[in-house]
Amino acid sequence: MEKLIRFDSVSQYNSFNQQETLHPLVTVIDLSKANKRGNSNMYLGMYFVFLKEVHCGDLRYGKQLYDYQEGTLVFFGPGQVVQIENNGELYQPKGYALVFHPDLLHGTSLNQHIHDYNFFSYQNSESLHISERERQIVLDCLGKIRYELEHAIDKHSRKLIVSNIELFLDYCSRFYDRQFLTRQTAHSGILERFESLLKDYFLSDKPVLNGLPSVGYFATALNLSAKYFGDLIKKETGQTAQEYIQAKVIDTAKEKIFDRNKTVNEVAFELGFKYPQHFTRLFKQRVGQTPNQFRALTHPN
Repeated sequence: MEKLIRFDSVSQYNSFNQQETLHPLVTVIDLSKANKRGNSNMYLGMYFVFLKEVHCGDLRYGKQLYDYQEGTLVFFGPGQVVQIENNGELYQPKGYALVFHPDLLHGTSLNQHIHDYNFFSYQNSESLHISERERQIVLDCLGKIRYELEHAIDKHSRKLIVSNIELFLDYCSRFYDRQFLTRQTAHSGILERFESLLKDYFLSDKPVLNGLPSVGYFATALNLSAKYFGDLIKKETGQTAQEYIQAKVIDTAKEKIFDRNKTVNEVAFELGFKYPQHFTRLFKQRVGQTPNQFRALTHPN
């Protein structure tokens, strides 16, 4: 394992790439002008976005390889550790890096919703594949940020830099929406497999042993990050993954309620609810009736 290199400040990352620091909280680097590098093990203490333009090593997050080839964008939020593997050989990176410190966002509108950009939490095989036209938009956004960095800092600098970062991220959100639709081969069968996993979960003793299933449980089973999985299900169904799970819980509950030999509390425990009142509350929210009311209406004595 290579020694861990920490990047907690923009100046550290600029120094690593032999680049001048033009602003203490943000940088845009043309990686073709950076120094050559080999295998790397990096702790990223800031927001990082990489536009990769050649194949130059495998990018690994945890135990998974990124879907990270020519013409891709990848995103990392603060606190992530990544490895670049290139068989120990030096290589010249080519592409661009946008790096900004969380402190840049304090007091801005972007700071209020930076966590809405879920792609900073995507993991393996979830990078953004962009077309040539989209690449030009990316380069235009990065160029505007770089333009501000190359001019003397004034009272407008921070606002314009943050606004252009937000514009860039909004474009990336649009591109991901497009990718969810166009990469059907990569995504084929996810919804069907999710439905099958849901069905199998409630046919097993897992609810009693482990409780209600989480979004993370199914994302892991499908080898996806929770954020990417949730966004994909939202695009496919119009429901959040949590709403989809809850709908399955209610459908299963309706079947179990037909058995009058079971109390509502027993049904709740069989579904994985720790507290029966939580089951009753969710059931009424989704169905408009309590479990007992639903039982009386559908199976009157």
